Amino acid sequence: MGYLVSSTYLTLDGVIGDPQDWPSTGEDGGAALKLQTDLLLESDALLMGRRTYEVFSASWPERSGDPYSDRINAMPKYVASTTLAEAGWHATTVLADRVADHVASLKEEKDLRLVQYGFGSLSRALLDRGLIDELRLWLHPFLVGTGDLLFAPGTAARLALTDSTILPSGIAVLTYRPL
Repeated sequence: MGYLVSSTYLTLDGVIGDPQDWPSTGEDGGAALKLQTDLLLESDALLMGRRTYEVFSASWPERSGDPYSDRINAMPKYVASTTLAEAGWHATTVLADRVADHVASLKEEKDLRLVQYGFGSLSRALLDRGLIDELRLWLHPFLVGTGDLLFAPGTAARLALTDSTILPSGIAVLTYRPL
């Protein structure tokens, strides 16, 4: 059986949007990069919504020469989108409809270990269907006041904390398993 890790950044006030605009948390001696690289290297494929795909595909294909860049560019990628006609990033497949069914198939039939970055409508649909096996929240130690929130009003889920790591920068990486 495959496995899906949903990994996303958020602030103390629950904001998830535009992390590139957030204040810096300072240096952490490479601890965050190591955690992110380990997660990516353990994964067979990358799953994204359209907005994450647009940000990633605009920057990662231009990078190479380090384990993270080389892996993310070479691995199979799946993007959920009803508006994206085709993907220009190497090894990317567009999932235009019945996305949760496709993800279930990737987990069951192909036995893939998937990593998903960002959190939006795709993540919420996968959580509702019980397809997320692990939710990894990178809690940044500040408030930004406005932006997209992690969970929309009305979202309900029970989660169990399975791991926590505090980085030197003050970021808490909290790992949850849906119950």
